[in-house]
Amino acid sequence: MAASGSPSELPGLAVIGGGPAGLMAAEVARAAGVEVDVFEGKGSVGRKFLIAGKGGLNLTHAEPMPGFARRYGAREQALAGWLRDFGADDLREWARGLGVETYVGSSDRVFPLDRKAAPLLRGWVRRLKDQGVRFHVQHRWLGWDDDGTTLRFDTPDGERRVRPAATVLALGGGSWPQLGSDGAWVPLLAGRGVEVAPLLPSNCGFDVDWSQHFAERHAGAPLKPVIAHWIDAEGKEHALQGECVATATGIEGSLVYALSVPLREAIAHDGQATLWLDLVPGRDLARLRRELGRPRNGRSLSEHLRRQAGVDGVKAALLREVLDAAAMTDMDRVAAALKRLPLRLQRARPLAEAISTGGGVRLEALDEGLMATALPGVFCAGEMLDWEAPTGGYLLTACFASGLRAGRAAAAWLRAREPGGHR
Repeated sequence: MAASGSPSELPGLAVIGGGPAGLMAAEVARAAGVEVDVFEGKGSVGRKFLIAGKGGLNLTHAEPMPGFARRYGAREQALAGWLRDFGADDLREWARGLGVETYVGSSDRVFPLDRKAAPLLRGWVRRLKDQGVRFHVQHRWLGWDDDGTTLRFDTPDGERRVRPAATVLALGGGSWPQLGSDGAWVPLLAGRGVEVAPLLPSNCGFDVDWSQHFAERHAGAPLKPVIAHWIDAEGKEHALQGECVATATGIEGSLVYALSVPLREAIAHDGQATLWLDLVPGRDLARLRRELGRPRNGRSLSEHLRRQAGVDGVKAALLREVLDAAAMTDMDRVAAALKRLPLRLQRARPLAEAISTGGGVRLEALDEGLMATALPGVFCAGEMLDWEAPTGGYLLTACFASGLRAGRAAAAWLRAREPGGHR
């Protein structure tokens, strides 16, 4: 039911969501001369951005195109267009305009010199306010009024209703809901005819049925270096070296996050996925068999594994998770397991724990300017869109780029509806 009283009229653009995508949309629209109001459900903007930068803000990545665009998988073509407008170099130049210099670190990841997110966010919000952008915090979006154009917000002072000339939605996905990205917008858009793909965990950990002994003794133990092998939907095997961590429920970490999409899809198709780990990438199988086949001379099996193969701690424990007592005495089988240890992944960890979100507003439901074809004047940006990417700066870059595209398109849409404008 509609709230009583007349809504406030906003002559320009309402941006709902104060993350990177929303703030970038606000910036470019304001630069085009549009009046902009930013509405944020939490008490301050950019909370997930700040948390993401807690261990060092990985702003973008130095990988050149077209390799950069390929990181977005099935959405490569669409994202390449966004990145032509605002790519990694543009993002670094934009940060420089806020007084934040960046550098290329290991694995070509790009960081601010001080590696902090807070100074960049503070400077950005200050500049936006100086440019005339108005901020409204503790405004949780409830959807539209009965007229389909008035926005409803829950605020500490009760419900507030505003009617903007256009809207950019930058509401995030469904991961880290305590920071505001709770996916509550899904039924609101779906109910208005906007096609939304189910939200899924991305860059996430996976559950493994560990023994209680393993879970209690080795949760938090790093596995490095290891090589992961997996088989894609077409039956082709792939391999990637990196690092991961055993947890009380399964496995997580950068290597696992990089594989989260094919692993998640395999589980959806087959009910489980198998990830094979090479625990000793510095030794080939023949060498490992020779070394493990040497006499033990009274040493324990644990000591033999440590001396001959450099395997102890969590790696030795993993062997015991997949091999029974009899197999552990067969050094050929032990060697084979060390080179290709099978982990049965049962399910992805819950969406709320994931670093990012797959699914969201389908790009096919939007035009080139990211306006919803079912909702003229309503634009969408950021992680709420149906794309996903690995960590390493790719996520943030696409959020910025989509915000720029949506903000520019919203400004152009509003100009076309001004007296004398061309529709």
